[in-house]
Amino acid sequence: MYILVLYYSRYGATKAMAEHIARGIEKVGIEARIRTVPAISPVTEQVEDSIPNQGHLYVAKEDLQNCTGLALGSPTRFGNMAAPLKYFLDTTSDLWLQGSLINKPAAVFTSTASMHGGQETTLLSMMLPLLHHGMMVMGIPYSEPVLTSTTSGGTPYGASHVAGAQGEKPLTEDEKRLCHVLGERLARAVKK
Repeated sequence: MYILVLYYSRYGATKAMAEHIARGIEKVGIEARIRTVPAISPVTEQVEDSIPNQGHLYVAKEDLQNCTGLALGSPTRFGNMAAPLKYFLDTTSDLWLQGSLINKPAAVFTSTASMHGGQETTLLSMMLPLLHHGMMVMGIPYSEPVLTSTTSGGTPYGASHVAGAQGEKPLTEDEKRLCHVLGERLARAVKK
């Protein structure tokens, strides 16, 4: 039994969030399997090595098919998920046809350059394919006090981070807390 923490990160903020969400999952006693997707190029056919030079392994479709829950994360790209993550999700029609993800709990997280950089629409864009797969998508309830007091990232739709225009801002303590809370909540749902 494991929860797949699947993300794309260009500058490292979404990766840091994935690692904090994994800590929340493991606090509940479930394995967190962290995976990423390779970058894609809009200009040429580019092939990445099958194993990244550094960081987390690339996801295999079997990682998604066999997980008991999913935390999905992406930086914001004009209010939408990044293309590399969307590209991977677009290859999962066979899992949809098999019903492989039906009734599995899921959550989403994002990192943006600015406070009003499309956090919530990005989270919603990641929820859409999960809903089509029949997953049970959850967010962060307002019973979590940090959600109403944070002056950085955090939404009821999922964890978020405000990274700054150059990605210079590290995760705040509030953002880390909300990542842990989201991971714990997802793991508790999987246990049920």
